[in-house]
Amino acid sequence: MAGMLVTGGAGFIGGNFVHYWVKHHPEDRIVVLDALTYAGNASTVAGVAQAELIVGDIRNTALVERLLRERDIATIVHFAAESHVDRSISGPDPFIETNILGTNSLLKAARSVWLDEGSGRPHRFHHISTDEVYGSLGPEEPAFAEDNQYQPNSPYSASKAASDHLVRAYHHTYGLDVVTSNCSNNYGPYQYPEKLIPLFLLNALHGRPLPIYGDGMNVRDWLHVEDHCRGIEACLARGVTGETYNIGGGAELPNMAVIDTICAEVDRAFAEDAGLATRFPDAPAAKGEATATLKAFVEDRKGHDRRYAIDETKAREELGYAPMHIFEDGLRQTLSWYLANEDWWHTLLRR
Repeated sequence: MAGMLVTGGAGFIGGNFVHYWVKHHPEDRIVVLDALTYAGNASTVAGVAQAELIVGDIRNTALVERLLRERDIATIVHFAAESHVDRSISGPDPFIETNILGTNSLLKAARSVWLDEGSGRPHRFHHISTDEVYGSLGPEEPAFAEDNQYQPNSPYSASKAASDHLVRAYHHTYGLDVVTSNCSNNYGPYQYPEKLIPLFLLNALHGRPLPIYGDGMNVRDWLHVEDHCRGIEACLARGVTGETYNIGGGAELPNMAVIDTICAEVDRAFAEDAGLATRFPDAPAAKGEATATLKAFVEDRKGHDRRYAIDETKAREELGYAPMHIFEDGLRQTLSWYLANEDWWHTLLRR
């Protein structure tokens, strides 16, 4: 069977996808291409027998072409991206280089091997994007649908919007078989602790402040990463070439509600497991105090989008997709994973 190339497969969503795919498709071979920048971690996919990790840059077009030929790859699932908005504000260049130039490099390689060399074989380039390309919603505006106008407001979302347009152009100009999915905020295992949920979980365990931007009422739709993987699987199996599908989690919540849930779950975990107080003595919960005492309001982020929401009607009706995780249950599972995998994240905190 032809192989699959997963770019950024040692990162958060890509790594979860690798684990999900080999569990549900054990006969498939996966090549993971990852530059192992700060957010990539080889241990995320270590021990996955069906996955071969190649350390390399997606901007190396010759390397990608060689992998497509030598590994007999007919599917690319493209996760590799710089994705943290705060980092894009302080330094946009890596986002332009990876998200735009890197995506173009992959598309060039796919076009060269799959189209120009005349094999005519079936193929699929699946591009992972974000709801942030659509901009910001008002409190009463309908959720983002696939035909919403693009209005990116940060260097990160602008770079992802550009990559989306490149993918579309390679389909309409060259006939490359592409599908794009735009997802909402992911959470779950293996997430680098700069994003809200893992950052606040680990800060709570170490008694560090929980920095809340502005008034804490910015709204996001929260998508468990396993549901996202299921959505990508549906796109690969039933997605129509050239189409875009929005993948949401059905959990539109203000940041403050998410933070309060994190605090409550940490308090619950310490109450149920006395050993946590020994492992994390600096946590307020270790001293019988409320984790919520760590909440601290800070200056809002520049250009902070007020609300995102996903209308997943198209994915539900055309692909049969629907999220399965209830947010509170998914968050509890995520906390349990971080508590059980301290070796994984402790290494990241020492970088």
